[in-house]
Amino acid sequence: MRLSRKVENLPPYLFVEISKKIAEKKARGEDVVSFGIGDPDIPTPPHIIERLCKEAREPVNQRYPESEGLPALRQAIAGWYERRFGIQLDPDKEVAPLIGSKEGIAHIAFCLLDPGDTALVPDPGYPVYTFGTTLAGARPYLMALNEKNGYLPELERVPQNILEKAKILWLNYPNNPTGAVANLDFFNQAVEFAKKHNLCICHDGPYSEVAFDGYKPVSFLQAEGARDVGIEFHSLSKSYNMTGWRIGMAVGNPKVIDALKRMKSNLDSGIPQAIQYAAIEALNGSQDSIKEHNDIYQRRRDLIVETLNKMGLEAKLPKASLYIWAKVPEGFTSAEFAADLLEKVSVVVTPGSGYGHNGEGYVRLSMTVSDAVLIRGLSRMADWHDGKNIMRYKR
Repeated sequence: MRLSRKVENLPPYLFVEISKKIAEKKARGEDVVSFGIGDPDIPTPPHIIERLCKEAREPVNQRYPESEGLPALRQAIAGWYERRFGIQLDPDKEVAPLIGSKEGIAHIAFCLLDPGDTALVPDPGYPVYTFGTTLAGARPYLMALNEKNGYLPELERVPQNILEKAKILWLNYPNNPTGAVANLDFFNQAVEFAKKHNLCICHDGPYSEVAFDGYKPVSFLQAEGARDVGIEFHSLSKSYNMTGWRIGMAVGNPKVIDALKRMKSNLDSGIPQAIQYAAIEALNGSQDSIKEHNDIYQRRRDLIVETLNKMGLEAKLPKASLYIWAKVPEGFTSAEFAADLLEKVSVVVTPGSGYGHNGEGYVRLSMTVSDAVLIRGLSRMADWHDGKNIMRYKR
């Protein structure tokens, strides 16, 4: 039996490998503190869970759902976008519910790319942008993001020969992994760039509601002419702590949304309807939990950054997202530093190199651990920094 070359050449997803290493240490009886995966530890708000449980008991919601989602869900998504960003969307033509935004991000490559095409992908960046491109038989062109350019791609530096084959421009703000943000001026420039070079912008914006110090991230779709050239992916995972329920959306250009819907109708059977009703409750119901959660994350953010800077791991306070992007100590690569922390003090951080070549020299820490675990993990990192001979942390 032979696998396809696409799958044979596909490396394991970054967090699968991290989870394996955690499981190995736990199997040896060690207590591991993980800052690795951005999976909120704060529960889904009770009113959303109550709606989910109520709808799960209804027989009609136990059958196949429609792949394009309930009309009420598409309307709820459109209503949320109008209230939050002042953007009016056609629920039937400009909204596509997703089984989590990751699914849509992977599928959109098959809608827009043919073998030999190119996608412009941020580096460092969410690995699915690259993997989806590769699986579609196309090629990623990596746009360097670095501190000097504010972790924004320098679009004018993309070579002309690359632009001639490029069809997608991936953007992601607030950014994973760096925590950087983009303003409306940048998005306006990106729209003009896309129009000039006949590109489709795919903006990934799942962290728009995780923001601090009074900052309110903008939507790419607020840029003038954005819907002429692109779509935006969003998710309920981070806004409402619903990662496990797998529900998100793509909104924007009706031609691209229609293509994504047609692709999905042939590959999946839609989102379970009880979960769709939970999403409706989240979008239409009280939004108080967002501020409550952000207050918790902001407190954690401040403590992590303070501790890292005391250790000499340069880190700045992000305005948004769930992540701290920190420089590794001299003498280490990002993978070496992550491995040393895991081995010596049983703390997991994500090596920046896992997000691309330009992530080398950094690690990402997620704020999605309880306060008690956070303090324990930071204490262990301080032990590592002080050179204490602590090799095992038993449960």
